[in-house]
Amino acid sequence: MEERSLIEKLARHLAAGEPDAWPAKVEAAASILAILKEPDPAMRAAGDQDAWERMIDAALRERWQVPQPAADGDSPGGADEEGDMRLTQDAIGHDRADWVHLRKEDRSS
Repeated sequence: MEERSLIEKLARHLAAGEPDAWPAKVEAAASILAILKEPDPAMRAAGDQDAWERMIDAALRERWQVPQPAADGDSPGGADEEGDMRLTQDAIGHDRADWVHLRKEDRSS
């Protein structure tokens, strides 16, 4: 059985009804994972917040390993600054800080 990354599993779930369209849902899956990175009070009470954040970071890094949708001239959207990652229309906002991920101070020091 093929073992898929969490981000691919989420993207495939988001593409339900269009199984071949899951690569276009990778950024939506990454957005969901980014929201989950900050645990709520019940989650913090149940476990190790630092471990959770490291696990989510690892899952987010996997988005660069999954196939990207083919670039076609007709689809709205664009690419990231390096031109490597296709961005869907819903991933592009008017706030230039949308893609900024602030790193918390290391809690171990």
